[in-house]
Amino acid sequence: MSALSALPPTTTEQLRLPLERPVAGEAFVTSDSNAEAVRVLARWPDGVGAVLALHGPPGSGKSRLAADWAERVGAVPLNGAEAALMDPLELEGRPVLLDRAADADDESLFHLINLANSGGGALLLVSRSAPRQWSVDLPDLRSRLDAVRAVAIAAPDDAVLSAILRARFAERSITPSDDVIEYLVRRLDRSAETAASVVERLDALHRPVTRVLARQVLDAMDAAD
Repeated sequence: MSALSALPPTTTEQLRLPLERPVAGEAFVTSDSNAEAVRVLARWPDGVGAVLALHGPPGSGKSRLAADWAERVGAVPLNGAEAALMDPLELEGRPVLLDRAADADDESLFHLINLANSGGGALLLVSRSAPRQWSVDLPDLRSRLDAVRAVAIAAPDDAVLSAILRARFAERSITPSDDVIEYLVRRLDRSAETAASVVERLDALHRPVTRVLARQVLDAMDAAD
């Protein structure tokens, strides 16, 4: 019998529904894990280069930070293979955000970089790895990617992960105690996805979120893995 199946039956049948709200409405938490990226994007484009790469592990907040930048400068948002569907003339002289940039084909990447460097535009490339590590076949693209200025964002540290947990709990009208948040931060993998998954599992039990319940949920997840 698992730790969760041994829990007593719930005393209420009332479902607690998550209160959906756009991620963009949340304050972005700046900490040691992302401070350099926040500083660079706050000033960019800054004349240092028309192309910038933002890279980091899954769940580190890079797409959110890039989306905030795109909203501020009015950039055209693209995602991976979508770059091949765009008319270059429509992007000329405009800032462009390309998320999942490593998924774009060589020709599209080559043209986007050339457009940005031709004057008046800017291109923000977002991916898990730096452009120097991408596998490409075009020699001219290889040299351009190697020259791209890159800034890294690390996996969420304690401050960021704590803020993510509180936000995910708040979406579901749950206000756990500080010791529950601290306990989860100590045990969770450093990713926004893992934090969201744990909050969802805790909410699904329809019981007060205590440290004991948090431990049982995490133990059950560890056993399943």
